[in-house]
Amino acid sequence: MPTPQYALPLQQSERLQIIDSLRGIALCGILLMNIPYFGMPHMMDFDLRLRNETGANYYLWWIVRLFFEGTMRGFFSMLFGAGCILLLERLEKRPPGDISPADIYYRRLLWLLLFGFVDANVLLWNGDVLYVYAAGGLLLYPFRHAKPRLLLIVAIIALAIGTFKGTTRLYEQKAKRTKGEYALQLEKQKVKLTEKQKNDKEAWEKFQKEHSRESQLKEAKEEVEAYQGSYVQTLKHVYPRNEEYQSFSVYGFFFWDLMVCFFLGMYFYKTGVLTGLKPVSFYWKLMLAGYLLGLPLNYWLLDSIFQKDFDITRMADQNLISWYEIRRILVLLGHLGLLMLLYKYGVAKGFLKLMASVGQMAFTNYLMQSIICGFIFYGAGLRWYGAMERYELYIVTGCVWIFQVIFSNIWLKYYRFGPFEWVWRSLTYWKKQPFKRSTPSLPDLA
Repeated sequence: MPTPQYALPLQQSERLQIIDSLRGIALCGILLMNIPYFGMPHMMDFDLRLRNETGANYYLWWIVRLFFEGTMRGFFSMLFGAGCILLLERLEKRPPGDISPADIYYRRLLWLLLFGFVDANVLLWNGDVLYVYAAGGLLLYPFRHAKPRLLLIVAIIALAIGTFKGTTRLYEQKAKRTKGEYALQLEKQKVKLTEKQKNDKEAWEKFQKEHSRESQLKEAKEEVEAYQGSYVQTLKHVYPRNEEYQSFSVYGFFFWDLMVCFFLGMYFYKTGVLTGLKPVSFYWKLMLAGYLLGLPLNYWLLDSIFQKDFDITRMADQNLISWYEIRRILVLLGHLGLLMLLYKYGVAKGFLKLMASVGQMAFTNYLMQSIICGFIFYGAGLRWYGAMERYELYIVTGCVWIFQVIFSNIWLKYYRFGPFEWVWRSLTYWKKQPFKRSTPSLPDLA
């Protein structure tokens, strides 16, 4: 019996190239942010002083964090939200059959949840986002027919909640310091401490010890040994951190971080911003507003980190609220405006076409980044974890980009989907999908 048309995955003719191009660019940008976590202990990526980084390493830290930190993940999240709407629009236009669009949508996300678990705990990538993307995506279906205004309101509410939670964390860290220092002062004055003051004192002393240079370097050494060790050693080290990270992602600040961009992406898709339907003047305003507001704010925040000697307990002394979400959304909008201007003016057709193939294979390329970097840095491969300078990590990043652009464009000349996209689609529809371009399409009823 022929397979109903509605049950088929999106065909090539149904894709929007500009969205694929943006997704490909965002995917490459994600590696720009992830590569330090693939290649060095996380505390060394944050605090330049631990390795006394100067020169190219110092300037690269500034460039990457000023222009790209948080924005590339936000870009990818935004396109994920838009992609959910795009998929459901196409599915709901097709004739009804045995499997509903909702069934297909939720199957995709549940399989994505499993792939996220594999990426984190088999491929050993401690920064996996597939798991939390799948969990967050489960909430988007009821909003598929929502008016753009409602989507924007939800995005703003999520931004406010995320900012509130971030601000709460800032003041919790400050309170840890101020209460601990107060208890120490009382102790010096021979004042008998209450039980609560004793706890405050112990918590502050523990924090100071854990965040001392000596302690951080010791932890970094242990992390290098774990990642350079056997596969089992690395797994034992990574698994508890994955559990903590994924719990934090779903229940903590990171959930709202995603929701802002998911709903913003849905809003931009429905209003034509992502598909280039807005006039050129709109994208100029978007770019200028995003950069002129976001970049100075971001510079001020980064400079305050240096002024406070990377001490997170002192950040609330200067920043009355957490500006993280606000500044990254602003810079993200600047990037979006710039890329859409390139598209509207037609000055980067070749580049956008190349990146469209990367975007069409975003799932494969994302997992491929974990595989390639795992082989380069972990003990099961070349064991270069902790062995490279920061600037050398970005040389690796450029090489991975070149490989993925070439691979994606060649692969799609012969195959309909990336290899992991094909597996994901076949599992979703519970039917082997046509793979090679020479293979006839599944029959439809149009």
